[in-house]
Amino acid sequence: MSKRIHTTDVGSIAFTDLSDLGAGKENWLVNDTNLLCALDTHSIAIANRYLVFIINWADPDDTVLRAKIRPELSPIEAEYITALEWLVFEDIRVVAIGTSKGYLLVYDLKGDLVHRQLCAYVSSLIHPGRILKLRVRGTKRDLTQDTSSEEVCVVMPGVIARFDGSDIQRMLHQQFYETSSQFWDQKPKRRDIGDSGNSFERLPYQLWNVSKYGPCADAAITGIMPPPLMELQSSQRYYCAVTIGEDAVISAFRLSEDRSRSLVGAILSKVVPVTFSTISSFSKMIWRSEQPATKPEPKPQPFARATPLTCLKDHPRRGERFTLSPSGTLAAITDSLGRILLLDTQALVVVRLWKGYRDASCVFMEMLANKNSSTSSSVYYEPAKSDYCLCLAIHAPRKGIIEIWQMRTGSRLSTIKCAKGSKMLQPTYRFGSSMSSSPYVPLEVFLLNGDSGQLSVLNRSLN
Repeated sequence: MSKRIHTTDVGSIAFTDLSDLGAGKENWLVNDTNLLCALDTHSIAIANRYLVFIINWADPDDTVLRAKIRPELSPIEAEYITALEWLVFEDIRVVAIGTSKGYLLVYDLKGDLVHRQLCAYVSSLIHPGRILKLRVRGTKRDLTQDTSSEEVCVVMPGVIARFDGSDIQRMLHQQFYETSSQFWDQKPKRRDIGDSGNSFERLPYQLWNVSKYGPCADAAITGIMPPPLMELQSSQRYYCAVTIGEDAVISAFRLSEDRSRSLVGAILSKVVPVTFSTISSFSKMIWRSEQPATKPEPKPQPFARATPLTCLKDHPRRGERFTLSPSGTLAAITDSLGRILLLDTQALVVVRLWKGYRDASCVFMEMLANKNSSTSSSVYYEPAKSDYCLCLAIHAPRKGIIEIWQMRTGSRLSTIKCAKGSKMLQPTYRFGSSMSSSPYVPLEVFLLNGDSGQLSVLNRSLN
């Protein structure tokens, strides 16, 4: 009986000098909690508190898609990198960075800053504006989804901000068009980085306060949900958000697009501008003749309404990591007691529980467990979406294994041994990708061995 092979080597980052990130030490990729990784189809971004490396792992000889980015962070406020993610469109790929002071920075593959925006105006009055997570996801219109949505979700302590994918794409197209025009005109347009990002176009976004049950450690907008039963029907959308944290292991909210119905948002939208105006007027009286003219600060972003739906409190247990399925209907949550909870985000019910997985991380993937053996004999057969089944990959670093479980209540399909210094990664969502494209591209999971620099993909077939 031949030995089963669970992974396939696809690339390497060993050719790149990553000593600035701590490479060379044993288990450097997993021991440093400040290291962040984001995977794209052929590139990987790795960052510590102050540096970002972009590496083309698929082709070591290609130097065009590699860059070393040193973001201009505030040394006075001890600002550092806290979140990292790719933004991938059909013709544009950029890297998004979140900072400890609530700034969203976007860099191209050459390391040039293309966007800078503060997205924590109001939240900084309640909680520190540290960006905890950048989530990119989208849902397409099909038999199970009535509407389509593509978004970038910015998670801060007790606050969720949502950027529409179409607004980001429009901004990037305009920015790259201006860059190409400047190249032909030979008149580069200078931008002042130190003016709080006011020289860049301010992207519209929605903001919700979800701190009713305490600051969250992670959160996600799981999808669009119907309006309340007793509320008049309108054209506005309602979103469902799930948060995890220390005070409440799991909590859920209904997010409304209507800002006028948010009491906190209404108060802050009135009080904060008046406060800023008073301080500004008072400062002008003191330094009337000595201060140069500056651009006005952007108005604070008001909160929209966030209605609590449910919460699970089980002290001293706290939620640690949060993973969302592609459709947004399932979420895997790890807690401080070594348990993994599988949450149905539509019914808001825990449908499955695993125990004994401390420090575990989870990623959803698709495998060919349902593939018909009669069709697999065809040389020209391309698996369709119906041939795949949704699974959950659980990386248990203390056990040195990865387990693949079939959703929702299926059995464990396989157990894969992995090196101690390895980390599970998954390519980011691609904006504009079609679910009906042929051949179908399943949801894959990659394994990066930091000590060897080898990147491998988990095989999608059990055979």
